[in-house]
Amino acid sequence: MRISELAREAGTTPRALRYYEEQGLLRPARLASGYRHYDPQAVGTVRHIQLLLSAGLNTSAIAEILPCIPDGVTVLAPTCPELLDALAVERARITTSIDRLAAARDVLDRLIQAGPAAGDQS
Repeated sequence: MRISELAREAGTTPRALRYYEEQGLLRPARLASGYRHYDPQAVGTVRHIQLLLSAGLNTSAIAEILPCIPDGVTVLAPTCPELLDALAVERARITTSIDRLAAARDVLDRLIQAGPAAGDQS
């Protein structure tokens, strides 16, 4: 399939797919005309990439993880045990970020609940 078809099926943009290719995450074949040609499994690969990006992983980490996802059905079940330590570190980083965001939200909640300061006529 062409890049526009893959983008439509995966719910992304051709620009994002070109970026994934630049980062070594996708490897389309090239037709004689120079057009990219993606096999049907690329849809699943792109969805895995999007999921991993949304989890906060960078593209170099994703490049290491993708070969360890055995099929299009299994989601984030690496078969490469050497990645488990790195994934645990990423998970801890994400947990720390979540905790910081929750603390910031709590501060905002308290400020909102407090309302305007006494004597403030804005």
